[in-house]
Amino acid sequence: MSVDPTVPYRPGDVHPDSRTCVVTGAGRGIGREIALRLSRAGHRVALVARSEEQLREVADLCPNPALTIPVDVTDPQAAETIFQVTERWAGQVEILVANAGSATSAPIAKVTDADWQASLDLNLTAPFRCVRRAVPNMTAVGFGRIVVVASVASKRGEPYVAAYTAAKHGVLGLVRSAAAELAGKGVTVNAVCPAYVDTPMTDGAVDIIVAKTGMSPADARAHLENVQPIGRLITTEEVADAVMFCVDNAAVNGQGINVDGGAIQG
Repeated sequence: MSVDPTVPYRPGDVHPDSRTCVVTGAGRGIGREIALRLSRAGHRVALVARSEEQLREVADLCPNPALTIPVDVTDPQAAETIFQVTERWAGQVEILVANAGSATSAPIAKVTDADWQASLDLNLTAPFRCVRRAVPNMTAVGFGRIVVVASVASKRGEPYVAAYTAAKHGVLGLVRSAAAELAGKGVTVNAVCPAYVDTPMTDGAVDIIVAKTGMSPADARAHLENVQPIGRLITTEEVADAVMFCVDNAAVNGQGINVDGGAIQG
């Protein structure tokens, strides 16, 4: 249900337990599924991504009010823009899901300064800015849920993605530090750490494997499937299940929840 950002949300539009949510990277893949799940749960959702076309497609699928905010989260002013627009529409943000992220692949000796900085900007600094902007209002009212979609690369070294792995380790540290700081204030901060998920991002990984090894697309995909002990890719629905668990459970705080088919036990 796409809405006009110039028309303020009215509390009677959805059920009284509805919360105002922001989901970054909401145009496709994991973010799309999380946004739809939050909307189906009765919440009003601000959808954030670079592609306005993708956001409108997702908004049209949302059963409850959904606002589209086409913006590049790596812009230093993006977090302020996202929160100001959302607050004008529906009041303060109560649930933040920082999902936007991506990875590029290269041997560490070939990672350029620009590659390194781009990964930190998207996977670490952008979530930090959103968390920083969300926290004051959440603590003021004594309620907030922050979930960062991290990666199994937050917990182990992954070859050929040094910049991505470093950024994801960093964002898990951000989550743990913020959770410790905000414990007792009604605000929880958690990370969900998926392995390879059946998304366009993984399609890109398949393309890279094909280009660098000469494997067929089917064999490259099978290789990624077999990285997980369950022998298949994780689904976006399974990642969204973990995000909703963090949203719904006030006792879960400071966690990095693996959604990886058992690849990392702990």
